[in-house]
Amino acid sequence: MDTWKIEATKYTPAIYFDAANNVLSIKGESYPENVDQISKPLFTGITSYFAQATPDQHLTVNIELTYFNSSSSKMLLDLFDRLEEAAAQGEKITVNWIYEADNDTAEEFGVEFKEDLEALTFNLVKN
Repeated sequence: MDTWKIEATKYTPAIYFDAANNVLSIKGESYPENVDQISKPLFTGITSYFAQATPDQHLTVNIELTYFNSSSSKMLLDLFDRLEEAAAQGEKITVNWIYEADNDTAEEFGVEFKEDLEALTFNLVKN
């Protein structure tokens, strides 16, 4: 699996997959007009990762979004569904939902996302 990166723009977060360390990072703001511009390469990368993953690999997903719109929220739900399915099939995955201490909205979203997940380890990380 190769390392890859999607650069941040004014409307989209930076997405970086560190293949050597099995870490996926999503950071910034996300309110694109067309969420497919980030979701398609993200989901393609995730699918490729799991196709090549070995049993000893542990994927860590760090998500630090200061703001996101409803289409980005749907993309996150799709991402969590894919990760939840992989975790239910035995993949080792930890999601760290990172939020600023004064961002109550981000914290609330993290709590809501976490409530919907059973197999996936989902941590709320106050920054």
